[in-house]
Amino acid sequence: MPELPEIEIVKRSLFKMINKAKIIDIKINNKNLRYKIPNTFSKNLIGEKILRISRRSKYLIFHFEKKLLLVHLGMSGKLLLMRSDDNTIFKTSFYYDLNTLQNHNHIYFNLNNGLVLIYNDVRRFGFFKLYNTTQLNKIIFLKRLGLEPLSKKFNIKYFEKIVQNRKKNIKNLLMDQTFVSGLGNIYVNEALFASKIYPLRTCSRLNKKEIKNLIFHIKKVLKFSISKGGSSIKDYRNVLGKSGSFQQFFHVYGQENKNCSRISCKGKIKKIQISNRSSFYCNKCQN
Repeated sequence: MPELPEIEIVKRSLFKMINKAKIIDIKINNKNLRYKIPNTFSKNLIGEKILRISRRSKYLIFHFEKKLLLVHLGMSGKLLLMRSDDNTIFKTSFYYDLNTLQNHNHIYFNLNNGLVLIYNDVRRFGFFKLYNTTQLNKIIFLKRLGLEPLSKKFNIKYFEKIVQNRKKNIKNLLMDQTFVSGLGNIYVNEALFASKIYPLRTCSRLNKKEIKNLIFHIKKVLKFSISKGGSSIKDYRNVLGKSGSFQQFFHVYGQENKNCSRISCKGKIKKIQISNRSSFYCNKCQN
């Protein structure tokens, strides 16, 4: 599943290509996504101008004059752009093949700038929700989300207040979207390694210095990943067909049994399961 950096890159790619464009037609091949597309979907969007595209956690938000379109890509969802005059596809996945995966193109948004925005999703676990409001706090999917990890409010004061007397391990806390939104398995693993914190440490036992260090590295890892275009480990590419390269800089994620990348450390990268997710850590320098 794409995490915060990947969705941020998709958002920025879309902004460059289709911001201020108007939807002139919509073709729906398959309404049966995670939530069924209503019959009124096309009618309520045709003629609307995209005023802005934003991101909240792992959601994309298309802003219209009096409406919002919430988009979640699920596990395998991709947004592709095609030129309407010659059907040239800007591929968003290295395995996207027009001959084999075109039947997974579920929605076509025809725009007045000559581009077509296509939603492709093999597993159909993504979704589109249209709201007759411009207020994000009225959208149920966004109401319970925690702070954005790159925001100034995600700081020591906030962290200490939340973790006080909590027995949850730090890995699960960082994966809790009501605590901090947008972090996923890859970036939690990498941030904990950078902070030298064992993923099963009880979060309430972290001292102020460790918390400060962890917050710093969470922000640093996310910013660095965004600068590298995100992580392309399965089917992610941006809407221009360019893959991310952050996976080339993984220190622990997917590095089981390799030597620790710290020159001064003689440890090995180990893999454990935490809440049914693979977790990677150095058995020497993360404690």
